[in-house]
Amino acid sequence: MGCFVKALFFSVSVLSLAATAVLAQTQPLPESAPATPPIEAPRDVPYVGALKLAVDATDLDRKIWNVTTTMPVGKAGDFVFLYPQWVPGGHSPRNDLDKLAGLVVTANGKRIPWVRDVVNVNAFHVDVPAGVNEIQISYQFLTAVEGKVGRIEVTPEMLNLQWLQVTMYPAGYYTRQIPIEASVKLPDGWKLATALETAKTDGQVTTFKPTTVETLVDSPIFAGKYFKSIDLDPTGPAPVRLNLVADRPENLEAKPEYIQIHKDLVQQAYKLYGAHHYDHYDFLVAMSDNLGGIGLEHHRSSENRVAPKYFTEWDKNFVGRDLLSHEYTHSWNGKFRRAADLWTPNLNVPMRDSMMWVYEGQTQYWGNVLAARSGLLTKQQALDSIAATAATYDNRRGRDWRPVQDTTNDPIIANRKPLSWLSWQRSEDYYSEGLLVWLDADTLIREKTGGKKSLDDFAKAFFGVDNGSYLPRTYTFDDVVSTLNGVYAYDWASFLKTRIQEVQEKGPLDGLTRGGYKLVYTDTPTEFMKSAETKAKSTPLSYSLGLTVGSDGALTDVQWGGPAFKAGLTQGLTVVAVNGEAFDGDKLKSAVTAAAKPDGQLVELLIKDGSRYRMVKIDYRGGLRYPRLEKVAGAADRLGDILTPRK
Repeated sequence: MGCFVKALFFSVSVLSLAATAVLAQTQPLPESAPATPPIEAPRDVPYVGALKLAVDATDLDRKIWNVTTTMPVGKAGDFVFLYPQWVPGGHSPRNDLDKLAGLVVTANGKRIPWVRDVVNVNAFHVDVPAGVNEIQISYQFLTAVEGKVGRIEVTPEMLNLQWLQVTMYPAGYYTRQIPIEASVKLPDGWKLATALETAKTDGQVTTFKPTTVETLVDSPIFAGKYFKSIDLDPTGPAPVRLNLVADRPENLEAKPEYIQIHKDLVQQAYKLYGAHHYDHYDFLVAMSDNLGGIGLEHHRSSENRVAPKYFTEWDKNFVGRDLLSHEYTHSWNGKFRRAADLWTPNLNVPMRDSMMWVYEGQTQYWGNVLAARSGLLTKQQALDSIAATAATYDNRRGRDWRPVQDTTNDPIIANRKPLSWLSWQRSEDYYSEGLLVWLDADTLIREKTGGKKSLDDFAKAFFGVDNGSYLPRTYTFDDVVSTLNGVYAYDWASFLKTRIQEVQEKGPLDGLTRGGYKLVYTDTPTEFMKSAETKAKSTPLSYSLGLTVGSDGALTDVQWGGPAFKAGLTQGLTVVAVNGEAFDGDKLKSAVTAAAKPDGQLVELLIKDGSRYRMVKIDYRGGLRYPRLEKVAGAADRLGDILTPRK
């Protein structure tokens, strides 16, 4: 009977499909949305006139920026203007189109209807009437009012204005060919810093000298009530300034020795690269917990957020202090030299991130090295930072299936959203695994040449060309290999392809071995790890229980394949109790230590999963394990040499 019913159902279904097909041939298709005209591809020719952009950023209470753009138009008919989509330095199409509102277009005082492109949502069409020479585009940019909406860009004391978020430009042209004059109105009494050059300041309004759209969007503003600018290189080839905005005025005060460290950063960078690629450079630094976190590179500036007491609690705030050296390095690596497939003519042509292991990987390496050479980090802090990185990739199980090369797609794939299983999925590992690959290359060159050559020579040859020029110079994989061979002849193509393009069973730790160190695990965290734990307000037990838990008991990470994973735990659960006692981080550590004793009790956790509770025992008796580097007796201290300041 069952077979008959199935056969009957199949016959009826076939007849129904046939009837549907016949009807489809006789019925008209539903009307689709009207097509918008094609968008003109960018051309490398001058635009017909200069844009004018005005931003009113005085609404601190509602965090709203009012924007007006005057845009010349060359002719009547369909005209397309674009809102930037791809974020340089973000390596992905993630500009905040969703925060644009109230869009109105007018010409000669009359409103003109606009239509969003049916395919490209960042493109807007208007039908320009005859006799109109320019249009006015006005709108509001609604900065995030709370963290869950987006990054906080406005506080009562400071703001971070990224021109990328408030700029419209005409389609059909390279952004370097579109002139623009920008101005900003700030709250009364506030001061600003930017790589742009000021034409005039009239009360609260600052107008900048004419530039191009390409340069404008690469020149953000930090402004604030409490502001200080420090000249880091008064007699150098180009001005370099440390521009500070703070939550409180007392946080702007810094001891002379701390300022000297930042001056030394500039000098150590010059000794490394042998050139500069800016007419001036501005570190934009927000000392705040209220402004949203950022570290973003630009050719003549960088956006950086550090701890509010960056200077006044110098000894406590060393974790992450390589941020400034990292972003500064990007002026050479990423902005001046950039991969050929990453360069685009405007901000709406897709970028390709295939060489991020050079762009970010080598910058991560030099950022750590320059931090040590300048004194932003002590040698021991730099070693401990490298140990933490090495341990990550010594244990990252995602390396079993995914090569570094594929992680260069992650800015586009994941758009930097949180991941449930970071250790298995991998994220943008081209940063820190890239660091280890370049350490491997550096120590290999040093070993093979008896210390006569190093990756410093590559940096000078690759990034030190065209001194003073900041016209981007592109490169390919073959260019990287050729420059390495110019330093020391070797099969660098295979070296890099093996480590970047192939799945590797073991972590890339050869650079540590050649550098005179080995990665070990002890039951005591380094001072670097302790500080990182305090900063993150968490208890990281990645290399023992295989989990990290926040101060509130929330599991923020579970290592794929580790003891906690095998016990059925995942990120997002909450630890309520440890061995029958209310949770805190120290109790959890004590429980791990006790479990390692011959008669020790396994760690038992009371877990809250939504509205349900369960008891979980974790089968682990190995004690606490924290990474550190141990000097190999008798081995040459090449890693120490790498971190030593250049004379």
